[in-house]
Amino acid sequence: MAGGWLNSVKRDFTKEEALKEYLYFLADDSLILGQQLSKWCSNGPVLEQDIAIINTALDHIGRARLLYQELARLEGNGATEDTLAYFRDHLNFKNALLVEQPNGHWGDTIARSFLIDTFNFYLYDSLRNCKVDSIKAIAEKAIKEISYQAQWSAEWVVRLGDGTEESHAKIQESIDNLWMWSGELFENHPVFEVLNDDLPSFVSIKEQWIKKVGQVLKMGTLIMPSPELWMQTGGRYGIHSSQLGFILGEMQSLARSYPNASW
Repeated sequence: MAGGWLNSVKRDFTKEEALKEYLYFLADDSLILGQQLSKWCSNGPVLEQDIAIINTALDHIGRARLLYQELARLEGNGATEDTLAYFRDHLNFKNALLVEQPNGHWGDTIARSFLIDTFNFYLYDSLRNCKVDSIKAIAEKAIKEISYQAQWSAEWVVRLGDGTEESHAKIQESIDNLWMWSGELFENHPVFEVLNDDLPSFVSIKEQWIKKVGQVLKMGTLIMPSPELWMQTGGRYGIHSSQLGFILGEMQSLARSYPNASW
């Protein structure tokens, strides 16, 4: 997207605003990816992997809950984890565009998970040493499940890449098609400068991510696209693909239809 467009949505942040924005990045990534993966329920290629991917979806949603609970405390004014998940519109979501891309076939979902799971592993590992106690505690709690997710999706990339001729071709195509959404993960957003002394910027883990992604793709006899290719942007600023509207429409419909319901 054009630099002029991006400059028009950038703004200055106070430290409190920057912290909340950072939390929205983490929470919205987890919620939207969890919602996406949940759609594989009863549709997995085999029963074992059907169960595995649904458990992963629940892990993402559980992590989103912890982050939204902290955000609700910071937001005040009656905010809850439910209002933050179900009553914000798409312009207020700050998830990366990668996680809202369609599930597609199994290889598409695996490639998407592999790219974001690897990112999450290095990010949350670094967050275990950050200076914001609430985020540090969430990272410490989440790192075990994130490690499993990163290993699981990487093993599937290798399995498909080094499998049949058809599985190799499909997973390579999936990696190629999703690659342009991966660069946004490492954007130098204005909040990182404000939080420089307290929380890691996402770009700080880029070299580790590139190295690990390259190693896994090589093991799967796959070709890694260039990190220098043009990348999509917008998600961290509330500008999304049309896919997010469909995701939110499905996810939020019950809560919006029955706003006072409880269970």
